[in-house]
Amino acid sequence: MTSGAAPTRGAPLALSMRPRIELLLGRLAEGSGEQALADWSFSNLWLFRRAHDWRFVDGRWPLLEGRAYDGLRHVFPLFPLHEVPVSDWRALLGDCAAFYPLSASQVVQLPPQDGSREAVRDDADYLYEAGSFAEYRGAGLRKKRQLVARLEAAHAVSIAPYGVPLQAEAEHVLDGWLLDKGRSPGQADDLPCREALAAAAELGLAGWVLRADGVPAAFILTETLRPGVDVVRFAKGRAAFVGGVQVLFRHHARHGAPGAGGPPRWLNFEQDLGLANFRRTKLSYQPAALLEKFRVRPRCGTLSG
Repeated sequence: MTSGAAPTRGAPLALSMRPRIELLLGRLAEGSGEQALADWSFSNLWLFRRAHDWRFVDGRWPLLEGRAYDGLRHVFPLFPLHEVPVSDWRALLGDCAAFYPLSASQVVQLPPQDGSREAVRDDADYLYEAGSFAEYRGAGLRKKRQLVARLEAAHAVSIAPYGVPLQAEAEHVLDGWLLDKGRSPGQADDLPCREALAAAAELGLAGWVLRADGVPAAFILTETLRPGVDVVRFAKGRAAFVGGVQVLFRHHARHGAPGAGGPPRWLNFEQDLGLANFRRTKLSYQPAALLEKFRVRPRCGTLSG
């Protein structure tokens, strides 16, 4: 599904815009708790700026213009949309077709006559209770326990906080992961992942690197989205060390991010993009909830101009 022309407003997303946009996102997410969307993060916006063609339009009603993974040209409002009269939505949308992503709590505040609201399953974030990863208890997580047990029985496992001294080791894992998946550079999320590894501290990302018998085997990078809520941005492991990523999820659930002062209550694994393997994997961790993201399209009759 595609809609709208190439963007003409604003300027391409740049690191210099971070203070302004982070302030706007923070206000947008106030009071959201574990219901916060994984999209409400400047670091994530910047890392995936190429995939979404993000452009920042500042002003009284600041917004981002971009392209969803299915091609929909949309406006990401960096303000509560219900504060804007419906008659002004046409100017805000420009050449775009919809406002997206809006959380369920944002949508319920919109006037009932504003237009259509659609939540696409592929867009939904996966939300988990972090405690369920601490031991992988229960029948539903039995396979995860088995993967962890097999890895720890077969190898001497060590875990270290991610930092610049471990960048080369993490990139080694990433290169191996691409090879294991039969992917060439650029065919997956390897470019944003490399940027995240190179600038993790500056982007507010933290993580862990796992070695098996001294060999780099897996890593994860996470971001604190809201107090008590961490989002897993990247998780990569070598096929030769199955269970490495699961060990790191368990470690993070028990201890939290390096220097965080304690474990999170919730983990957000982002969306599955409609990819069958992503969906199977994320469902296999038994999510507590799926956080819907709405696309709001105004009815032509409700707009002026």
